[in-house]
Amino acid sequence: MALAGIYRRVLPSPPAIDFASPEGKKLFTEALGDGAMNGFFKLISYYQTQSEPAYCGLATLAMVLNALSIDPGRKWKGPWRWFDDSMLDCCEPLEKIKDKGISFGKVACLAHCNGAKVEAFRTNESSVEEFRKFVISCTSSEDCHVISSYNRAVFKQTGTGHFSPIGGYHAQKDMVLILDVARFKYPPHWVPLTLLWDAMDTIDKATGHHRGFMIISKLKQSPSILYTLSCRHEGWSSVAKFLTEEVPLLLKLDDVKDVQDVLSVIFKSPPADLREFIKWVAEVRRQEDGSLVLSEEEKGRLAVKEEVLKLVRETELFKYVSRWLTSESSICKEIESSGDINTLPEIAAKVCCQGAQVFSGNLCSTDKLCCQGTNVKSVIGDGEKPATIVSGTVVTNGTEQGVDMLVPACQIGPNSLCAFYQGSCRGMHPSTGDVLTILLLALPQQTWAGIKEEKLQSEIFGLITADSLPTLLQEEVLYLRQQIQFLMTDLEAP
Repeated sequence: MALAGIYRRVLPSPPAIDFASPEGKKLFTEALGDGAMNGFFKLISYYQTQSEPAYCGLATLAMVLNALSIDPGRKWKGPWRWFDDSMLDCCEPLEKIKDKGISFGKVACLAHCNGAKVEAFRTNESSVEEFRKFVISCTSSEDCHVISSYNRAVFKQTGTGHFSPIGGYHAQKDMVLILDVARFKYPPHWVPLTLLWDAMDTIDKATGHHRGFMIISKLKQSPSILYTLSCRHEGWSSVAKFLTEEVPLLLKLDDVKDVQDVLSVIFKSPPADLREFIKWVAEVRRQEDGSLVLSEEEKGRLAVKEEVLKLVRETELFKYVSRWLTSESSICKEIESSGDINTLPEIAAKVCCQGAQVFSGNLCSTDKLCCQGTNVKSVIGDGEKPATIVSGTVVTNGTEQGVDMLVPACQIGPNSLCAFYQGSCRGMHPSTGDVLTILLLALPQQTWAGIKEEKLQSEIFGLITADSLPTLLQEEVLYLRQQIQFLMTDLEAP
């Protein structure tokens, strides 16, 4: 009787050498003696098998993030904070990754938005000599790890594009140890470094770009991340192209005379998904025994977010954006009769639903109300500032789960909840002015190069330059700029 499915694959050797073979063990012992296996022990401690056939990028990244002891800042299961490939969905929906895999740029984006320092190199941007230097540096240390994106076919293996971390280096043989995360298919194996370079120096047909490698390390301090870019919606690429390609052309063509004109060019008729492109990062937690008490860690994170929000509102750019929104106030009058007002509790209901999905591992239909009884509460400790908590009860498959959303405190007037959106006005929180300001600060410098009036261009550069911003806000802006850079690498023409 024939058995369904496939039980593993025979590792083509040569060119690969099985890690557990006598020759593989000999290579390991020699490399260990040369000090080029220091990073191996951290990686092997968190070695995992990808949970889906197309999750190689996610499993590789989860393994590396755990090896670097980066705190995800959110729970995995029970009380434990831990990276699992099922949690890495901030740059691409898991269902889409499960179907089509993930690109080089999206993996870099994922690493970045989960608190790692990322240096990404496609092979047409680097050299085999530079790659070797990075491999030697990271395999001799516990402070960084190399993720490789390569084509399996070069190793005579089945399949095409794949991600895995590099676990070691043998200097005399010039070979690297690939800790293949598809352990159901192939075991860890040694391959010549130059052959791995050839496997990376191939074109990913999905993007038309070269594959490559990235160096992942731990930031000295975690970014505050009050806002983040989202490419989970289908229209993100058109928004990204509008902001980075079309806006510079529009500024060159339009007769812009002042900052208000510049803002009108960008926001008067934006793509429909603009408000989905930049998101407020909400902190969601399970309700523990009905208690609303905040931990010291939660208080600390909220305090940092509140400070970033305060710094955004102290910028000159925020004042210009606020004036522009006020000038468009006639549009906002529709909020009273639209019948589609997104108040803080309603926004929280959606966020709590998303949080419940993460906690339960279940996906909730977007057209189904799954968060009920949402209410806003203020928690005041002894001699402390009040903290805003939005609580709700999420119902999933008949099971109820209490969920809290922690909100950075901000004083806002009624009009600041108004958002210009395709001729209508919808509420946002903390406020539309904050969102638009941080988005403008995050746009690449070349966005403004097309402004013809030199004085105006100089004024814009003065408003958006990161160099003059307070350190905390500067880090937030540079974080978003790098996100844009990683996302745009997959969209740019090869």
